[in-house]
Amino acid sequence: MALETACHPLGKRPCKMQAFRIWDVNQKTFYMRNNQLVAGYLQESNTKLQEKIDVVPIEPDALFLGLHGRKLCLACVKSGDEIRFQLEAVNITDLSKNKEENKRFTFIRSNSGPTTSFESAACPGWFLCTAPEADRPVSLTNKPKESFMVTKFYLEEDQ
Repeated sequence: MALETACHPLGKRPCKMQAFRIWDVNQKTFYMRNNQLVAGYLQESNTKLQEKIDVVPIEPDALFLGLHGRKLCLACVKSGDEIRFQLEAVNITDLSKNKEENKRFTFIRSNSGPTTSFESAACPGWFLCTAPEADRPVSLTNKPKESFMVTKFYLEEDQ
């Protein structure tokens, strides 16, 4: 994946956004169901439901993640003692790495061989994950090594 700085809302720099197919190490892909991002096994007739992820690099390993073709970004939100994953209605190209309020949209990418993990910048130690069962919501976990939740993903640039 090319690593360039993010676009600025004022258009001072071109946005280097790329779309990727994403699936977890158990071959579950992301799709929307009832306005919720879930991971599951899509059969051939349903593969058009698969969501692609827009990635905007903002630093060498930090990036914004959004749903391709939608104005929805992945976010990690802390409310009291609770930390949760949510989709927010934001245009990914309007985000700026220099704004503290955009930190909830920032994920730190770490590669391990062919797989990638995404750690929240706003909530360090919390990772994007999927459940071992199919058709469950995408969420976050703070126990990536000992958890049964799946935190490793494959990315393939969308052509």
